Amino acid sequence: MAARTLASNTNIGYDNTTATAILEYTDAPPAARAGRPDFPNLPAFNDLNASAGYTAQLRSLGSKAHPVDVPTDVDEHMLITIAVNVVPCATGNATCEGPRGNRLAASLNNVTLLSPPYRRHPRRLLRLRPRRVRDGLPRHATLRLQLLTDDNVPVERWFTKRGTKVKVLEYGAVVEVVFQDTAILGAENHPMHLHSFAFYVVGMGLGNFNQTKDPATYNLIDPPFQNTVTVPKSGWAAIRFRAANPGVWFMHCHFERHSEWGMDTVFIVKDGKTPEAKMMRRPPGMPRC
Repeated sequence: MAARTLASNTNIGYDNTTATAILEYTDAPPAARAGRPDFPNLPAFNDLNASAGYTAQLRSLGSKAHPVDVPTDVDEHMLITIAVNVVPCATGNATCEGPRGNRLAASLNNVTLLSPPYRRHPRRLLRLRPRRVRDGLPRHATLRLQLLTDDNVPVERWFTKRGTKVKVLEYGAVVEVVFQDTAILGAENHPMHLHSFAFYVVGMGLGNFNQTKDPATYNLIDPPFQNTVTVPKSGWAAIRFRAANPGVWFMHCHFERHSEWGMDTVFIVKDGKTPEAKMMRRPPGMPRC
């Protein structure tokens, strides 16, 4: 078995190595021949077509043991744009190495997540919603972030704003999120991960998402059931899930640098009405923050 890095943005460094492993199954018959195994022909590190072709084949099993339950009636529609941005360098800070002397940042719907300077138990967040935590993550992008080439993105669109803005969901709400990649400071693929939930990846494509035409292409029969979706470079990916787990759940890009720069947000799922639909109390032995 062999694997190679997919580098969708070659303007930044990447791990140009190949990982290999040999798997031996205990119940398999003896190998037909000895010697070193044949090395597979791997696609090039920037072969986006090979990546898209493989991803398009992913399906749920759809069996009795693994049934498919794709929600069809959506309560919350969200279109979330993904971007690498900049913020102004703080006065007197000589370490900012971003474009034009700014500080590199990243955003979802032009909001760079600013973590609150304290820690509260999630149950208190559900009840109190501190003033510093705003239910203000836009459901749609505030700017029309068209998929322009890197050279054509106006400088004023490089900038983002910091904020502690989250999305509050009713218990049991069906949520559809369409992630849209942009070309600000370079288009690339993004592995978007949601804590505490698995979701159905119902659609994926290149270019700008068309809310009139693209939903007709969704796979609602046997879409893959995942907790991370790779948004294609200069493209979009649509997911659906049912918010049936009360709590405070982090959603972020799984590229560490992007997460550190603020390509994150939080879903706060409110308690339901029945005891089993409410967040459990703090265990007696759990250390306090």
